[in-house]
Amino acid sequence: MISENKNRILGLDLVRGMSVLLMIPVHCMLIYASMDTWETSILGKIIQVVEKGTPMFLVVMGISFAFSSRNTFSTTIRRGLKIASFGYLLNITRFIIPLLLGGIPDSFITINGLTVGDSYNFMFFLLLGDILQLAGISLLLLAFINKFSKNKYVILSIALLIVFFTKELSGYRPGIPLLDYICDLLWGNQFNVYFSVFPWTSFILIGLFFGKWYKELDNNASIMYTWMWRMGLLFLGIGIGLCTLDYTYHFGDYYHLGPGGFLLLIGINLLLVWLGQVLVSYVRHNKFFELCYFSSKNVTSFYIIQWVLVNWGMAIFGYSIQNELSALCIIIIITLTTFLLLYLKSVVISYLKRYKEIKIQSSLN
Repeated sequence: MISENKNRILGLDLVRGMSVLLMIPVHCMLIYASMDTWETSILGKIIQVVEKGTPMFLVVMGISFAFSSRNTFSTTIRRGLKIASFGYLLNITRFIIPLLLGGIPDSFITINGLTVGDSYNFMFFLLLGDILQLAGISLLLLAFINKFSKNKYVILSIALLIVFFTKELSGYRPGIPLLDYICDLLWGNQFNVYFSVFPWTSFILIGLFFGKWYKELDNNASIMYTWMWRMGLLFLGIGIGLCTLDYTYHFGDYYHLGPGGFLLLIGINLLLVWLGQVLVSYVRHNKFFELCYFSSKNVTSFYIIQWVLVNWGMAIFGYSIQNELSALCIIIIITLTTFLLLYLKSVVISYLKRYKEIKIQSSLN
């Protein structure tokens, strides 16, 4: 189903919006819930399952890139640098400022392997690698791939090579501080980088593969989605098989997975993206869909705002001490506050646009 005025696949907007909405429950549980709440409560069990579906945002990013009008080499490079810079600005806002103000609990500092009061803490949190760094650097990679090869099978091959061979590079460092950090961003296995480019960019490349296929099919979404669920099941089956053979190697650490773990997650997320199209095709448009579309449209702002609220909230709610009911209440509070701030942002932007138009009109008169 294609949006008539914007040539967008509504199913993609739906699943991207859903993945954005799920960020708040996942992040709130990771930060606020006690270990017992995370491991044994019903909410904790649900969030552990939900967390596995968050990479569908990356798959959609790759699909959208294929038919974006802004995917020229220079434009993609600029977008990549811009998004990566947002990641470091976010680190300043969500970590450095509350750290200076004493709003970060000591327990959060020590759980990251740091010493309370050590000046190195500022450098650690400033350089922390997260999803925006991954997205930015991946766009730089996509710019070069798109420049030198338009073949979708080359892209698929690169994605699978990354999945199967990154584990062998994982954690490699040459022993030179700056180069060590770059290596951590690319294939690190420590928790100063949560989403290393390799292998997490494979989700984006898989999405790009389907996006290019979609264009070759003259924008026939039904054929693309048919092959998406088929390949999703294939990857899921292979991933489960590999994880069964050696769970520790393939799925021992969610953020630093092996080949089997990534194939399993790729399969799950391809099926989730396909399910989004099924929903918009067979379920009548409703308020929840509108909420997802709004979240998808404001994905970067949503991500930044919710992380700032979650981290600043540690000054009030503490770190890793809340029970199930308290964590649920915090999730609701931060979700409502995030949407309130997004609404205020849209009001301010709308006001500034009207003011600019009035000023231009008055100058012409």
